[in-house]
Amino acid sequence: MKIEIIKFTNNYLGDLAKISRKTFAETFAAQNSQENLDQYLSNNLTVQSLSEEIENVDSEFYLAFADEKIAGYLKLNVNAAQTELKEDDGLEIERIYVLAEFLGAGIGKILFEKSLETAKNYNKNYVWLGVWENNPRAIKFYEKNGFKIFGEHQFLFGNENQKDLLMKLIIK
Repeated sequence: MKIEIIKFTNNYLGDLAKISRKTFAETFAAQNSQENLDQYLSNNLTVQSLSEEIENVDSEFYLAFADEKIAGYLKLNVNAAQTELKEDDGLEIERIYVLAEFLGAGIGKILFEKSLETAKNYNKNYVWLGVWENNPRAIKFYEKNGFKIFGEHQFLFGNENQKDLLMKLIIK
């Protein structure tokens, strides 16, 4: 399988919205109500909302292609675009989303490596992220790659407060 990572361009906006919604549903639908899932998707992963995220100069998106098919994507934040810490020496991995059919193919790892490369290019000291406490696959992936839990925060999902674990990897 040939895997390629490219920086997002606006001609992929519709594809980004589709893959965002599909990967999110694949990952979280089984453990959440359909009502909360639908509310989250319609408020947060639409062409309009993603377009606004893309306009932020402190955010970057990368698409992963597997044999020329979009298989996943990465969203990174620095400076004020970060959802929590907003520290100058950190880079946030807001999303590493991979379609279920490509899980285990190494795409998540390649996107993760892209985040580290980007952090080093920006001369950051660490990368950090929030991961849902009920997503053991992702937690295990991040722990295997050196991340340590340093806190938690609440994540509003529809009408339910959920807990995300905050994880950090020192790179310098």
